[in-house]
Amino acid sequence: MTSEIASPSISPEVLALHQSLLTLDSHIDIPWPDRDDAFLDTPRRHVDFPKMKRGHLAAGCFVAYIPQGVVDAEGHRAAQTQTIEMLQAINTHMQGTRDGLTARICQTSTDIETAYREGVLAVVPGVENGYGMGEDVGLLARFRNLGARYVTLTHNGHNALADSGQPSRLLGDTERRHGGLSALGREAVAEMNRLGLLVDVSHTSRDTMLQAVGVSSVPVVATHACVRALCDHPRNLDDTQLDALKESGGLIQITAVSGFLRPRAELGGRRATVAEYMDHLDYVVRRLGPEYVGISSDFDGGGQLEGWENAADSPALTAELMRRGYDRSEIAAFWGGNFLRLLRKAEEKASVVALPAPPVGASGS
Repeated sequence: MTSEIASPSISPEVLALHQSLLTLDSHIDIPWPDRDDAFLDTPRRHVDFPKMKRGHLAAGCFVAYIPQGVVDAEGHRAAQTQTIEMLQAINTHMQGTRDGLTARICQTSTDIETAYREGVLAVVPGVENGYGMGEDVGLLARFRNLGARYVTLTHNGHNALADSGQPSRLLGDTERRHGGLSALGREAVAEMNRLGLLVDVSHTSRDTMLQAVGVSSVPVVATHACVRALCDHPRNLDDTQLDALKESGGLIQITAVSGFLRPRAELGGRRATVAEYMDHLDYVVRRLGPEYVGISSDFDGGGQLEGWENAADSPALTAELMRRGYDRSEIAAFWGGNFLRLLRKAEEKASVVALPAPPVGASGS
C-alpha cells in the first residue's frame, strides 16, 4: 500500500508504523448463502481482499456464523450441515491467487506469521455459535481440520452447550437453561483444548463465561466484545469478568458494534466513532494491562464505525492509538500480537497436531 491510497487524514508517520505491523482482525463474518467474491472489491462487503490490502490488514478471522435455532435433533442437523458448508466455502473461495492478490488458509500462529512475511493475506477460519456442533462433540475435530481456530460457545439464545447472555424470547428461552455451561459444554471445552481450538466467550452469559475460564486449560478469548462499565449491555464484560480474564491469561478483543460501545439512547441514531471504540480499549489497558486486549471489527456482521467503515480504513485505528500515546510494541500487541500469543498457547496445550491446510479450491487457483 502507498500513501497515495490512504486517507488524507492519515499522516506518513502513522502509515509507516501501520504498514510495519502484523495486523489481525479477530472477527469477520462471511456472506451466506455463499458468494465467491472475496477477491473482488465489492461494496457489498466491508472486508474483502482488495480492502484488506489497501488497509494493510494482514490477517482476518473469518467465521462460519450459525444463528440460534430450536435445540432439537432437526435443528442440530441443519446447523451442523451449514457450519461444515460454510467452513468448506472459506477453504474453497478464500485462498489462492487472483488478480494479483494471494490469500492462504492459516491453521497455526506460525502459518500466520509466515504468510505475513511472504506478503500473503492470512485467512483464519472460526465458528460462531456452538449450536453448529449440535450435541456431537466429535464434530469439533472436523471444524479444526477445516482450519477453524476458535468456536464461540453461544450466540443470541441458549444452546445445548451453554447459556447465552441474550436469551431468545422467540425460541422460548427462560433467563437460564443450564446455569452456565452444561455437562456437554464442559466436555466440548475439554475437546476444544485437546484440538487447539480457542474457547470464545463472546455472547455467553456471565455464568457461562466465568465457568469457561475455570474449566478451560487454555486461556479463553472474547473475540468480539466490549466493556460493560462503559456500556451496560449483556453482551459486554463487567469488571469481575475482565479480572478473571487477566488472572487466567485470557483476552478481550474490542468490537466495532456501536450498540455495545455506547448506549443507543446516547448514540441518537449515529454510529460510534473510532475514539469511542478506543475508550473501551483504554479501559481494559488501565484495569488489566496492554497484554489482555486487542482489535476486532465484526465487519459484515453488524460492526462499523464512523471512521472505520471497512477494512481499507484500518490505519485510522493506528492513528488514534498513536494519538493516545501508545508505543509501537503496545500497538503491535493490540493489532494481533496478543491474539497470536493465545493461539500459540492453544497449540502448545493441544494433544493433537493440526492437519495441513486443505488444497486450494478450483475457484482460488
